[in-house]
Amino acid sequence: MSTPVRTVGGFAESEVFTVLDDACRQVGLDCTDAEMLRGHTNAVYLLKTAQVVAKIARAGTSLESVRRTVQLVQWLTEQGFPTVELLPGEQPVLVGEHAVTFWRYLPQPDYPVPATELAEPLHTLHRLPIPPFAVRPLDTAGAIRRSIKVINVLPSDDLDYLRQRLYSLEAALAEVDFVLRPGLLQGDPQHRNALHHRGSAVLCDWDTACFGPPELDLVTVEIHCRRFGYGRSHYEEFADRYGFDVTSWSGYPVLRDLRELRMITTNAKRATPGSGTLGEVRRRIEGLRREDDQLGWNIL
Repeated sequence: MSTPVRTVGGFAESEVFTVLDDACRQVGLDCTDAEMLRGHTNAVYLLKTAQVVAKIARAGTSLESVRRTVQLVQWLTEQGFPTVELLPGEQPVLVGEHAVTFWRYLPQPDYPVPATELAEPLHTLHRLPIPPFAVRPLDTAGAIRRSIKVINVLPSDDLDYLRQRLYSLEAALAEVDFVLRPGLLQGDPQHRNALHHRGSAVLCDWDTACFGPPELDLVTVEIHCRRFGYGRSHYEEFADRYGFDVTSWSGYPVLRDLRELRMITTNAKRATPGSGTLGEVRRRIEGLRREDDQLGWNIL
């Protein structure tokens, strides 16, 4: 039986190092001491000597998408918004069809940013002026539908269940009355998409940034507190500091279920047969079938 090829950010491990080396050479950086920080979605490496983070967009990511992220982060930096900063210079760097970006490295303690420290930067983000360039609109249902179409590791009954759940939630979403003014969204605000910096937090990972109702960002924080073991009090501290408790809003159950469905289908489309990711995805789906909204999820 052959050993499965280890993948990082959608690349075979040997390929991702080739891309990293080429990109670093283009900007005059040394990657011989590179250490992987993340590899599930994008391939993210710390270049220890340079104290720079290199982020290789996941295999298959469009160049347009990466350029859009660069444009947004540069604009946020100009506004004085608390975000991790890109290195100066032309970005992204291209290696064939793959886009690589380079970021300032912020050393971190061994504990994540607490939810309460996400409140202030999110509150500020949601009230920023509209940028002088196009920002893609929120399309959670569309993203779920696109993911379901390419999932090839789930049995047909699970896929049918996901499709039907999406159909029902889309119908319910059409009746939701949003109460907060639309604005810029981070798209996936959570403890691991923020970094400690000078006694507060800065946001990072802008790949899913969009324009839409802030309730989506707030629901995402609540889900991470509830599903990943942080607890209700952790979320309540966030809500108190932000100034709005999304769980007391009438549209919360619909947006919660839609956001959780996207989290499941996004991971399902990247899962491989026999992987831990696939096992966790199927466990989450079984929890949805049981209507168990307190089931703890494992981080992928």
